[in-house]
Amino acid sequence: MSELPRTLKIATVWLLLGALLFLGVQGWKRQQQATQFSAAGGVIEIRRGADGHYHWPGTINGVAVDFLVDTGATSTAMPARLARSLGLESVGQVRSQTAGGPVTGQVVRVDVELEGGVQVRQLRVVALEGLGDRPLLGMDVLGRLHWRQAGGVLTIDLR
Repeated sequence: MSELPRTLKIATVWLLLGALLFLGVQGWKRQQQATQFSAAGGVIEIRRGADGHYHWPGTINGVAVDFLVDTGATSTAMPARLARSLGLESVGQVRSQTAGGPVTGQVVRVDVELEGGVQVRQLRVVALEGLGDRPLLGMDVLGRLHWRQAGGVLTIDLR
């Protein structure tokens, strides 16, 4: 019976250490996400995420989304599921060549706002099935901006 309190103490110490470790990792993750994007003085810096992509927070027709910056994409694309949930109507159909092969998508028009002050009104976007859960920001938007990529940082100069 005298071992029960000692065992309980050891178990309590391990539980506390585990909880502290968990909270520390969560805090570190939150800090990493917060430092991936910064905008000041007309210059936007986006640090490459742990997944190897640049993530640019923004909105499509006022709905918050996390764009994946895709310098290899000619145009901006969004998941068809998102287009349906926003009630977007197709203004045409297009056949696109993607990394996964040729696909057919619906063309929709949207208002895009990106953190840092970039806005594009009535942008033609391709809504694609099977795109995943994030829209891709293509060269139709990026080509309008002055940007460079070096050392895992994408810098956009709006000045």
